[in-house]
Amino acid sequence: MQGIIRAASRARPITAFPRNSSCIGFGARAQFARTLVTKRFTADHEAVVFDDSTGIGTVSITDHAQSVLGDVVFVELTTPGTEVTQGESIGAVESVKAASDIYAPVSGTIEEINETLASQPGLLNKSPEEKGWLCKIKLSDPSQIEALLTEEAYKASYES
Repeated sequence: MQGIIRAASRARPITAFPRNSSCIGFGARAQFARTLVTKRFTADHEAVVFDDSTGIGTVSITDHAQSVLGDVVFVELTTPGTEVTQGESIGAVESVKAASDIYAPVSGTIEEINETLASQPGLLNKSPEEKGWLCKIKLSDPSQIEALLTEEAYKASYES
């Protein structure tokens, strides 16, 4: 055992990197954190992007949903801090064509809502899954993500 410790104490630190190295500085140590971001869908046309490092899912409506709705004129969302259950209504969207409820794709606590949608509901049409996100939910059961539809299964659900 002491032989291993002595050998380790004699080891010299690496002070240079090969030319093809992707490290940014001389002698820099790269720190990597494994983060898995998963995007899944519901048959009700909600999408959730789940970041396993934070446990937060960002909920939006899909591009297909916004195209069917038409021009969105009003968005109403549940307040932050609200505990929600998968499948429960978390808000509503009104368009020139119809009104539609928004359902929680997962269970958890609403951490944040997209306040911009109150004054700019049209963001749901322009950028439904990016700037037009609806809310962020801290998942109480991250395994619910795996039960949602993959992108291929979601597309098949409305194309058939």
